[in-house]
Amino acid sequence: MMAALQYVEKGSYNALLVRRTYGMLAQPGALLDIAREWLTGRGVRWDHVDNMITFPSGAQLKFGYFRNDADRDQYQGANYHFIGVDELTQFEETQYTWLMSRNRKPADDNIPLRMWASSNPGGRGHQWVKQRFIVEGIEHARKFIVAKLRDNKYLDYNEYSATLNNLDPITRQQLLLGNWDAIASGGFFRRQWFDIVNEAPASAFAVRYWDMAASPESLSNPDPDWTAGVKVAIYDGTYYILDIQRTRETPQHVERMIKQTAQLDGANVPVIIEEEPGASGKQVTDYYRRTVLPEYNFRGHKPSGPKETRIGIVSSHAEGGNVKLVEGSWINAFFDEAEIFPEGAHDDQLDALAGATAILQAKAPRKQVRWV
Repeated sequence: MMAALQYVEKGSYNALLVRRTYGMLAQPGALLDIAREWLTGRGVRWDHVDNMITFPSGAQLKFGYFRNDADRDQYQGANYHFIGVDELTQFEETQYTWLMSRNRKPADDNIPLRMWASSNPGGRGHQWVKQRFIVEGIEHARKFIVAKLRDNKYLDYNEYSATLNNLDPITRQQLLLGNWDAIASGGFFRRQWFDIVNEAPASAFAVRYWDMAASPESLSNPDPDWTAGVKVAIYDGTYYILDIQRTRETPQHVERMIKQTAQLDGANVPVIIEEEPGASGKQVTDYYRRTVLPEYNFRGHKPSGPKETRIGIVSSHAEGGNVKLVEGSWINAFFDEAEIFPEGAHDDQLDALAGATAILQAKAPRKQVRWV
């Protein structure tokens, strides 16, 4: 907030402060609350519709959110001298990097461009934030400044640290010590088990398997499940994860995404969706077969056995070095989900991966043995 207010005496200055959802902006002690406490009665004009403050000079400070790709529209065409992203690990990397395109100014403007972020370790974006700012930070001139609990002179350290002692050891290390190496692990997967390769063998047989679980984000459900489509190939007993597509949009958006992905994969890649139990699952499968993907090799699939057992089969292959990842922007999100399964909030990518693996195992050629 202090950084965002630094140049408000200049009439051309524009700043943006962002959280993942509007509800996070409006919480007690959050950015909007602090702004009202600091700025009320100081000659500023509040626009409560656009969540924007205009200062006597004409400078503006906007409070924004970025739940999903559709929220890009509210920032199209905008220029901001300063962009501050609060709780960065709650964002996807693509959202953060897209916001960088709004950090711009006219050529004759002498106000500096700045983009700052704050965050605790943990959260959905833990791994990409760590990679970008801690692992690669020095090499790419991305400054990372450590701030621990004792650095905040305005908090009661003893009382708050005693409260944190009620948390699990991983979360306590993240919040109390700012430990970016502390990650909860469910024991099914370790990232060191996976080799990352440039491409899969050309003759590998691939399928795309969809776990249909998405629902749009909302104030009442800010972290819903995803629809995830995992493309997996098999060659000589080794599985290659080629690509993962995910969305949290409406059924109509999911439908368009699945069809577009099938077009990009090509007609030789079978498309399978996980079929839910009961008549509703059969209806969805029939709808996709007749209406969405009539010209593709498509079918529904009913998984058998407990989820942990199905994903445990994939875990066994991964531990043996038989699951490789073809490099892509989806890998960090996959690791974030896999390493904490089954303790994490989501398992949609793993569900789809287990389904694809089961399909490929059923289609894998078997040696015929003739007994005499």
